[in-house]
Amino acid sequence: MDTPLIAFIGAGNMASSIIGGLVDSGHPAQRIHAADPFPQSLDRLLDVAPVKVFADNAAAAEGADVVILAIKPQVMAEACASIAGAVAASSPVVISIAAGITVASMLERLGADTAIVRCMPNTPALLGCGASGLYANPNTTSEQRAHAQRILAAVGIARWVENEADLDAITALSGSGPAYFFLFMEAMVDAGVELGLSRDLATELTLQTGLGAARMALENDVDLAELRRRVTSPGGTTERAVASFEASGQRDIVMQAMQAAADRAVAMAREMG
Repeated sequence: MDTPLIAFIGAGNMASSIIGGLVDSGHPAQRIHAADPFPQSLDRLLDVAPVKVFADNAAAAEGADVVILAIKPQVMAEACASIAGAVAASSPVVISIAAGITVASMLERLGADTAIVRCMPNTPALLGCGASGLYANPNTTSEQRAHAQRILAAVGIARWVENEADLDAITALSGSGPAYFFLFMEAMVDAGVELGLSRDLATELTLQTGLGAARMALENDVDLAELRRRVTSPGGTTERAVASFEASGQRDIVMQAMQAAADRAVAMAREMG
């Protein structure tokens, strides 16, 4: 597979992270273009990698094999209009990481034959440990899917779904998920302080515990329920805490919260047209 020319429309934090991951994985910087209306964003990007930068979207997208729309949903219509000619000329795969923008709405703006991949990344991609969901429309070739897979895998794991609607569930799970863990850790820190620990110590122990638990889950070939059982001694402290969580309906609370997030993702898609 030839090294694709990748054009980023938008040079914010997520674009910078993906570009950094691509260059670290061996993609040549000279095969990456980036456009952004804010010179300071391009200057920050050049600190990450010596890519070719543009103030004009169409110029950046010209001749590209992959165009990545790393922009806010509110400017999608304008961005698509600016690159429509370049997309028609070179038939790239267009990867969108803009929440709430459906394939149908992008096809209306870019042309019915456009190959489109919708991506739902999450903020840990900024550290190279993201979790992204991907959906490709039928216009997308196997080679274009491979390009998208390699690009998103440069900043974490990338997994495909066969139905676009599944991206709403991924939004509720991994897209919004980091905030759930932050909230739970906030609560643990506050509880530690109430139990007599200093806030600094409670924070340090909470964060390290979260990191350790995630690593144990990733590095053990057993399911989460079994890992939980292994640290829950009968009649012990952990069993008492877990029983309290279960009695308070924690599982239902999580389900309700994720359903609310998924419902909001659907509503955003309608609002964005």
